[in-house]
Amino acid sequence: MKYFIRILIVAFFVVGVCYLVCEMGSGKNQVSIIPAPVEYSAGSGTFSVCGEKCKLDNGQLRDYITMNTPLDWSFSEDGSVRFICDSAIVAEGYRISVTKDSIIVGYSDYSGAFYAVQTILQMMDVSGRVPVCEIYDFPKYEWRGAMLDLSRHFFGYDFVLKQIDAMAALKLNKLHLHLTDAAGWRIEIEKYPRLTSFAAWRTGSTWKEWWFGDRKYLEEGTPGAYGGYLTKEQAREIVRYAAQRGIEVIPEIEMPAHSEETLTAYPEYSCTGEMYVHPDFCIGKEGTFKFLEGILTEVMEVFPSEYIHIGGDEAGKQAWKSCPDCLERVRKEKLENSDALQPYMIKRIADFLQSNGRKVVGWDEILVGGAPEQAAIMIWRGLENVDEAISQGNDIILTPGAYCYFDTYQDAPDRLPEAMGGYLPLSKVYSYEIPDSEKIMGVQGNLWAEYVSTPEHAEMMIYPRLFAIAELGWGTDNKGNYEQFRCRAMVHGERMSEKGYNVFDLSEEYGQRKEFLAPIEHLAIGKKVIYNAPYYPGYTAGGDSALVDGIRGGWTYQDERWQGFIRRDRLDVLIDMGEVTDLSEIYADFMQICGPEVYHPAQVIISVSDDNESFTELLNDSYEVVRDSGITFKRVSWSGSCKARYIRYQARAGQFGGFVFTDEIVVK
Repeated sequence: MKYFIRILIVAFFVVGVCYLVCEMGSGKNQVSIIPAPVEYSAGSGTFSVCGEKCKLDNGQLRDYITMNTPLDWSFSEDGSVRFICDSAIVAEGYRISVTKDSIIVGYSDYSGAFYAVQTILQMMDVSGRVPVCEIYDFPKYEWRGAMLDLSRHFFGYDFVLKQIDAMAALKLNKLHLHLTDAAGWRIEIEKYPRLTSFAAWRTGSTWKEWWFGDRKYLEEGTPGAYGGYLTKEQAREIVRYAAQRGIEVIPEIEMPAHSEETLTAYPEYSCTGEMYVHPDFCIGKEGTFKFLEGILTEVMEVFPSEYIHIGGDEAGKQAWKSCPDCLERVRKEKLENSDALQPYMIKRIADFLQSNGRKVVGWDEILVGGAPEQAAIMIWRGLENVDEAISQGNDIILTPGAYCYFDTYQDAPDRLPEAMGGYLPLSKVYSYEIPDSEKIMGVQGNLWAEYVSTPEHAEMMIYPRLFAIAELGWGTDNKGNYEQFRCRAMVHGERMSEKGYNVFDLSEEYGQRKEFLAPIEHLAIGKKVIYNAPYYPGYTAGGDSALVDGIRGGWTYQDERWQGFIRRDRLDVLIDMGEVTDLSEIYADFMQICGPEVYHPAQVIISVSDDNESFTELLNDSYEVVRDSGITFKRVSWSGSCKARYIRYQARAGQFGGFVFTDEIVVK
């Protein structure tokens, strides 16, 4: 307990930056606080903490403060800094009244007192001075979370503790640990030791090396083996350390899919009993449930969280269709088909957890077939799943990939280390508008680590984007205030950098791809486009007019400006100019990002015709498609002089297959 309160006051001091101010949307100056308080009223002058006396009603908080600041807090009964318990204040809320002579904090629970101290720390300068002000503050949402993917890259015990400190300063209260996945098992389970002696170790120190290599697991101690795991003792210390900072740790044990590592260590719980074959558990075998219940029992002994995350996403389900045990389960339980085995499993596991006083949380795929009534749903795919979850009566945690996945680039890709792809700047995270529903528990930012293999890279991906999640989760109105928030984010980023975090420097931000910023004018705007090969339904970019609307794409094919092709020979379109037209240039840009299998074309043919029957080739070039890292763009063009009414543009895939994406066919 003493350790917890001490941590609170060191933050008080180490944050140690003058209380820099930013212009508020209201026109008033406000101290740089993230998340912004619900109510803030600035006064004149400052109060000096140094040498003053402090009275705290909460012994835990007092211990935290004394450990974590070198300032003189003697805690006498008549001190000028007082923490007063007030049951009228809402849970996790607080009041702060700073005059030139005192600081008085009101709170109703430990979290409220803790958050009040975090706010004071962000206001205090290196001399211990706090600006005179009145603050009333409380969170809107009960779930304000961050997820760390420890499976793809095992960042280790110390890294987790360090991020807990950063979360505490942002008033985040849920740490979701993705502990299991194909890339490695990361939590000690005594009953099943091969989960850590074998499934926690692999070839390839990076996910990329392993995934595109042999995807093998190794015995612990094998020379060159990469991996690791949290011992139960370390996990308990993480839980304790987080609880002292008002944070609950949510463990995730993946099922029924993303379980290659588990089913290679214990293949008897797969459909055929073969190693290196199955990603999905065999739901027909009763032993599978005993195995999972044994694991979850030990997990619950370590993690006292209300919710246990069980994954539930991206199950292939292929082996279930022919597995005798699975088909017998379908018959016995009178299920519609083998796909119904997943909701059957989720319900059984949910019932088991509920019998042990816990609740299930899972990715939104657990809605298929009906999620258990008590389950919370993490929405990561399309927002239509929000409505489905609400209609089923489930609570919701919002973590949509388009706004909350931090494995994507936050600036121009050529200026950053390799990432999964995409483009998610701080401004877009902050722009997310949380739907209005009493079923929404809150919001969470996720760091997936397929392309993140060092602690420094991880922190750069997380911060400052997690600042926006903290503000969204706190519930402060963010409409129209991005520039003011960005100013506060820069101040907080400087604070964190001084404390040893590798925060992305917003002052160096390049921004969106220049082609994205303004429409382009050209001769084919609004002309009829005939698709000889269809575009992919998930990447329409607006439909049949997308390639001649003058709107260019940005750094990601997910920005609804890039049209995607994966069927037949990929891109094959005919543009009808309406009449014979003088032509001098025809070009299109293509995107390549190899992780999600998006490649430059291997062949481009540009041809023209007057009658749509006889075509003349202007260009027929082949290109070597080479796997690379990052995001690259390739322009394939023809220039010269000709006349034609019809323009046919073809772009064919190479040896890797995958998607071909383009945003516009420009005709001049």
